Amino acid sequence: MAKYKLVCFDVDGTLIDNVTFSWQVFHDYFQTDRHRREDAKKRFFDGKITYMEWAEHDINLWRERKAKKEDFFKAAEKLKLMEGAMETLQELKRNGLKLAIISGSINVILEKFIPNYEEFFDDVFLSRIYFDENDEISRIEATEFDMDAKALALRKIAEREGIKLEECVFVGDYLNDKKIIEEAGLGIAFNCKYDELKKIANVCIDKKDLREILKYIL
Repeated sequence: MAKYKLVCFDVDGTLIDNVTFSWQVFHDYFQTDRHRREDAKKRFFDGKITYMEWAEHDINLWRERKAKKEDFFKAAEKLKLMEGAMETLQELKRNGLKLAIISGSINVILEKFIPNYEEFFDDVFLSRIYFDENDEISRIEATEFDMDAKALALRKIAEREGIKLEECVFVGDYLNDKKIIEEAGLGIAFNCKYDELKKIANVCIDKKDLREILKYIL
C-alpha cells in the first residue's frame, strides 16, 4: 500500500521555472506604481489589511493598465515549465495519488504552461483572474490560502478526503512554504535558496528536475 496519498505543489519556482514571484513578473511588465505596491505590502505585513485585500489591490493595478489575457501570457514568455514536470504529474496520477496546487500564484501562469491543469489536479488553491469577452479583467478571486494559511488548505483537503497529514506531501521552494512543509508528512524543499526552509524540510532537492521527487514519494 502506498505510503502517501496526496501530493501538493507550489507553482512559482516549483512547477514553473525562471520565476520567484509571478506577481512581480506582471508588475514589471505592466510597469505598475511601485510606491502603491510597497504601501499595500507594508499595510499587509503591519496587519492593517488581509492577504486577500493585498492581492486584490495589486490585481486592480493591472486592471488600471487595461491588462488583457494575452498580455499576461506575453509577460510570462521568459518563464518555462520546470524540467520533468509533466512526466512527474503523469506518474503520480498513474499511481493513483491525489494532486493539489496550494500556491500564492495566479491561474494565468498555469493556463499558459499547463492549459489542461484541471485534468491533473483534484484541488487548486491559487488566485484567479477572470476575463470578459474583450479579454479584459472582469473579476478577481484572491486566494485566502497563501503564507501560513497554505497549511489550512492542506488540512482542508486531507480532512475532506479522509487522509492523514502524515500521508501528505508538499513540494515548495519559498519561505511562505514553511508552515505547510512542517504540517505535511513529507516536506520537500525543491529548487530552494533558503536555509531556513531547507532545515525543516524532510528532503532537499537542488537539481532542477521535478522527476527527482518521485523516488521519495513512490
